[in-house]
Amino acid sequence: MREIVLDTETTGFEPSEGHRIVEIGAVELFNHLPTGRTYHQYINPERSMPKEAFEVHGLGDDFLRDKPVFKVIGQAFLDFIGDAKLVIHNAAFDMKFLNAELEWAGLPGLPWERALDTLAIARQRFPGSPASLDALCRRFGVDNSAREKHGALLDSEILAEVYLELVGGRQPDFGLAGGPGGQARPGQASGGAADIWRPRPRPTPLPPRITPDEAEAHAAFVAKLGDAAIWKKRA
Repeated sequence: MREIVLDTETTGFEPSEGHRIVEIGAVELFNHLPTGRTYHQYINPERSMPKEAFEVHGLGDDFLRDKPVFKVIGQAFLDFIGDAKLVIHNAAFDMKFLNAELEWAGLPGLPWERALDTLAIARQRFPGSPASLDALCRRFGVDNSAREKHGALLDSEILAEVYLELVGGRQPDFGLAGGPGGQARPGQASGGAADIWRPRPRPTPLPPRITPDEAEAHAAFVAKLGDAAIWKKRA
């Protein structure tokens, strides 16, 4: 199962008011394990960066001026995410900006049902508790000391750790499944998606390790317990 943990940084809160995306960061997971593949792009918003947004993100007009506009990088972004589920904290915010930018660039939008909102998951798991990304880092012991300014890739990497804790642990399948496109884990033969490792019965059962004397002693012990012995009930 491929998932993309994603974050955006913007010039403001509403695309309908002319605000734009200035940064996208994304981290690829496969079967809830990071693959090492990431996507990171700064974007020229084609407008000035408001002072309050600069204070949050640390991205100014001079830095963004020579960056590509969204319509130049939009298809590459879509190619990276493919048809994967999108794991986003406060997904409604990022999805409305992504879909606005995609529409302005003449590219297909992202269905809302593709988004998995970690904010909603956190509120459901811990009702009444703070559910910001920083609060969840404190709850799960995730190191966010580098998060002095909001940055899309750093926030995606931190969110990936938080998400794996929210869904029950960092390695729910114990790393036994193959990677994307049949990429093998260490010690596993490579192959297609159908070759993902699954436990199977042994073709030849292991021989018993109990000796005849031990088997005889056990039978005598069970005989003394009478008909209530669990070994007799399961026979």
